[in-house]
Amino acid sequence: MAGKSAKTVDARVGQNIKFHRIQAGMTQQVLAGRLGLTFQQVQKYEKGTNRTSAGRLVQIASVMGISITALFDGVKEANGTPRPTISTLVKDAKTMELLQAFAGVDNAEMRSAIVSLVRQIASS
Repeated sequence: MAGKSAKTVDARVGQNIKFHRIQAGMTQQVLAGRLGLTFQQVQKYEKGTNRTSAGRLVQIASVMGISITALFDGVKEANGTPRPTISTLVKDAKTMELLQAFAGVDNAEMRSAIVSLVRQIASS
């Protein structure tokens, strides 16, 4: 049971590494270069195939300019409840692209209209 739980944490941390890497506009190759790794190693971290050490997590957070805690977003607390965060809601690069474009809309009425449109599309 403990092994399975650890694997789940490794997978979530890997998803967060990928999320923040994409958000920072980095390829796996760029991140790997800054960490002194191969891009295949970054792939393994992102997939949760390889466990990421504490020291490497600190290094990754530093390279991406984020807090180390951001890499644990969505990991279940000791009581078993997940911590809801934006990174648990963002599932892929297209979602990030949509969020980035939406952030560029300054008009409040337009932002409300976009949210309404997306809600209607999602519910159909």
